[in-house]
Amino acid sequence: MSRNSMSGMLYVGTYTRQEAHVDGHGDGIYVYQFDPATGQLRHQSTFSDVVNPSFLAIEPQGKYLYAVNELTHEEESAGTVSAFAIDAATGDLTYLNKQSSGGLAPAYVSTDNTGQHAFVANYATGNVAVLPVQPNGELRPISDIHQHHGSGPDARQDGPHAHSILPDPDGRYVLSANLGNDRVMIYGFDPSQGRLLPHQPTAYAVSPGSGPRHLAFHPNKQVLYAITECSSQIYVLAYDAQRGALAPLQTLSTVPEGYAGFSAGADIHLSSDGRFLYTSIRGQDSIAIYATDGETGKLTLVASESTQGKTPRNFAIDPTGRYLLAANQDSDSVVVFRIDQDNGELTPTGESYSIPSPVCLRFPPK
Repeated sequence: MSRNSMSGMLYVGTYTRQEAHVDGHGDGIYVYQFDPATGQLRHQSTFSDVVNPSFLAIEPQGKYLYAVNELTHEEESAGTVSAFAIDAATGDLTYLNKQSSGGLAPAYVSTDNTGQHAFVANYATGNVAVLPVQPNGELRPISDIHQHHGSGPDARQDGPHAHSILPDPDGRYVLSANLGNDRVMIYGFDPSQGRLLPHQPTAYAVSPGSGPRHLAFHPNKQVLYAITECSSQIYVLAYDAQRGALAPLQTLSTVPEGYAGFSAGADIHLSSDGRFLYTSIRGQDSIAIYATDGETGKLTLVASESTQGKTPRNFAIDPTGRYLLAANQDSDSVVVFRIDQDNGELTPTGESYSIPSPVCLRFPPK
């Protein structure tokens, strides 16, 4: 495949060193060309001078990429977030700068709708921070930081563990899933100051021991979906965009009836039209597929598909909506599936790519 025949790029974040929870042996951020006609990947380059770029975000214009540096050891003081420019012609990365994330083990980074602020969730220390972005894509030091509190009954809930943070579709509020205290925290947002504002309600509480991990908004902006790690459930929540408030609609298990093995929910995404929702489940090592009700946003299970690997962390749907790519962290593979446009089901294309310790997959926005 020549570059001219391609119309897409894929960026893969990895673990580059051994940590308590992973035998990381990636080389950094991998840059692939993606062929939307076939779902095939072609390795283009690797940015290797970076430690544990385990989670990535690309701002809405597709010019800049941000990667957490998941530093977990107390002697390292704090994790960092690195900024990169994306070459418009080749898709390759150029390092810009990095800033402290304000805590240990940053696990998630996102940007606001303008690309002028980055949000980061620090898992080990259980706090979230805002980093302003300069016009050239470089990160400025933290403009605001908030510490979460609390714990839960699961062994993983020994304290607050902020696992994700993202703005709502209108950019008025910022939500953070905290695995440790069983809360989806809710903040107002002041873009002029880069501040997270106190808000009522302060949070939405899920059942004790659930461990909320990642969040996804329906395109209609009226429904929020939360995947939990400890209980492997999906919470379907009505979202009031005016008040920044959540209300329960549905809770369902991602684990098939009769399954007795280990399971841990990981990632969650919707198709661009909002008709289908997908979640990855570690242990069971599968992607669960759901149809969404067009009126209520409630879910109906369609099928479950093996990721053909071990420990699927994140996954991504390509910009055409025709393919889903799953990152199998502990079997060093990214596997490509074709999406049935009628029922949302996944079919392996036969394409599987050997990538060490893959964690996060990111396509630039259309």
